[in-house]
Amino acid sequence: MKVGFLHSIIRKEEKLLLQEFGRRGGVEVVRIDDRKCSFNLHADDYDLDVLIERSVNHSRAVHALRVFHDHGIPTVNHPDVADICGSKFLTTQALIRAGVPTPPCYLAFTPESALEAMDKLGYPCVIKPTTGSWGRLISKVNDRDAAEAILEHKQILGSYHHSIFYIQAYVEKGGRDIRSFVVGDRCIAAIYRVSDHWITNTARGGTAKNCHVDEDISRISVQAANAVGGGVVALDLFETPDGYSVNEVNYTMEFRNSIDITGVDIPSMVVDYVLEAGRK
Repeated sequence: MKVGFLHSIIRKEEKLLLQEFGRRGGVEVVRIDDRKCSFNLHADDYDLDVLIERSVNHSRAVHALRVFHDHGIPTVNHPDVADICGSKFLTTQALIRAGVPTPPCYLAFTPESALEAMDKLGYPCVIKPTTGSWGRLISKVNDRDAAEAILEHKQILGSYHHSIFYIQAYVEKGGRDIRSFVVGDRCIAAIYRVSDHWITNTARGGTAKNCHVDEDISRISVQAANAVGGGVVALDLFETPDGYSVNEVNYTMEFRNSIDITGVDIPSMVVDYVLEAGRK
């Protein structure tokens, strides 16, 4: 089997996946560096059985996935999944349509309407760019004065990312949230991300601890994964008095901090899924 491996930089996760592919007999891995490749959109000469996407850049990932998919090559993940998960707005819409609990949220297009939405939602609330990861450019808005200042800054910055206002209810997490991992139709592992800061991402200093995958975590994780199209995804869950709530779904999941803590061989399970997709 010939596996395309679309990547940018080779991080710890990519090294682990490449090592696992190397252990499998009869598998040839073709590395595709998204910083160096170009695509003849009229050609149909992609000699691959399946492709796994591990790009850091969302725009490159979505476009490249579409190229390979449209030439009949199975991709992990599907380009529609990447498109949805790359947008917090589209993810929220998918979760709502599927009836998956997610925090109350508003979308606005001007600072004035955004301020009105914040007043309706109540303070504190959280404003995020619709596209982004690692907890960047997220602001907790504690009152109306802070809201006016943040909205003015976004208006002056003026880029596309700052012209759409995605506003979410603030959820008191008690110093932690949950990152769960879904491969196909299974929630294979989960961790608590613990931090004194309200942003608990491990990329921002959060500490990972094992989280037992109970029936409720498994159910909502798989439901949310299916809502965005399924595949190999990681989900951010909040614990609330009404049960678990899904904050975000990530389609190029990072797992380096979760293997030893959970005792789950995540790279092996991902490779199993990719190879199975190539056989179909």
